[in-house]
Amino acid sequence: MQSLPPVRIGVVAGEVSGDLLGAGLLKSLKQRIPDIQFEGIGGPEMIAQGCHSLFPMERLSVLGITEVLGRYSEISDIRRRLLKHFLSNPPDVFIGIDSSGFNLGLEQKLKQAGIPTVHYVSPQVWAWRGWRIRRIRRAVDHMLVLFPFEEKYYRARQVPVTFVGHPLADQIPDVPDRDTFRQKLKLPFDATIIALLPGSRTSELKAHADLFVRTASWLHARNKRLSFIAPLVNRETRVIFEEAIKRNDAWDLPMTRMFGHSRDAMAASDIVLLASGTAALEAALLKRPMVVTYKMSFFSNLLIKLFSQVKLYSMPNHLAGQALVPELLQGNAVPEKLGEAIEYYLSNPARVKLICKEYQKIHDQLRRNADERAAEAVVAILQKTVHGKKMHKTG
Repeated sequence: MQSLPPVRIGVVAGEVSGDLLGAGLLKSLKQRIPDIQFEGIGGPEMIAQGCHSLFPMERLSVLGITEVLGRYSEISDIRRRLLKHFLSNPPDVFIGIDSSGFNLGLEQKLKQAGIPTVHYVSPQVWAWRGWRIRRIRRAVDHMLVLFPFEEKYYRARQVPVTFVGHPLADQIPDVPDRDTFRQKLKLPFDATIIALLPGSRTSELKAHADLFVRTASWLHARNKRLSFIAPLVNRETRVIFEEAIKRNDAWDLPMTRMFGHSRDAMAASDIVLLASGTAALEAALLKRPMVVTYKMSFFSNLLIKLFSQVKLYSMPNHLAGQALVPELLQGNAVPEKLGEAIEYYLSNPARVKLICKEYQKIHDQLRRNADERAAEAVVAILQKTVHGKKMHKTG
């Protein structure tokens, strides 16, 4: 591999998942380029890898249209100041990690100024609002994607792309041992446990808490051997969930509530009921049968229907190319239907075994040593940049 002079990387992650992705990438880059610096915006994991964060990552971690609008001026000011900083002190390459609403605008300005740009984690342009591909093409020199179908999508649209795989597939073993996680969480070994994951955002808990509690009550009324575990991300979401328990007079349910440890809770469970999102992929990699649900406002649902380009919404179904797991959304998101879907798993072990075989295919497809592959793609871009600068000086 061609040796590189000292390298300076601009990088921005706007939320916890991006911080974790970024930390893995930064660690792998440091192993390849000893004299390397990182600066931009990162969380504690990226900072631990040596990233100098010019602004607190938490200032970008906004969820929902209302909160974004309320903080629009602050977020715009951060982007303006970052842009000024990077234009005055150009990095060798800029990497935007997810957070496309913030990063694409910044990347477009930097690319126009001749700074190579990489975007890590594709926006779901393949799923809805496909016209955004034009903006991506203007903003991004190279896209790093987590899923194989995304690579095909970008190649067909003349956007340079590398499929790096998904870090979760690297981290999660093929067959997580259920008993090990039950011991860790002090759960009974002989119980049938249903994990309840109503979402990580406050808005998701407000939409789903009552639904999940009522579903658990419906199930337990029909089968007293069932127990439940509900990992909640913080105190605010736990309060919302416990208010739903109180409203539905469900304090007697055999339910363990905890902060965090959602992966452990899923690994310890027999079946997972979850709000559609990243947790669905994680449950698939953990080889746990799942029921996927989601409720949103009438207006949001209308927008999805108008602009959606897919028929299967959860990632396991999308990757499998079939309705592998039930998706019960909007009007179908009622306790009876969710409960019946969970009971179906309990009485059909052959179906569970078949689903787990498909999960393994997905796991094999996504296990690509993502941190290393992403770092290799960035190094290749840096080598071109260094070669181009040498040619320019020679000329």
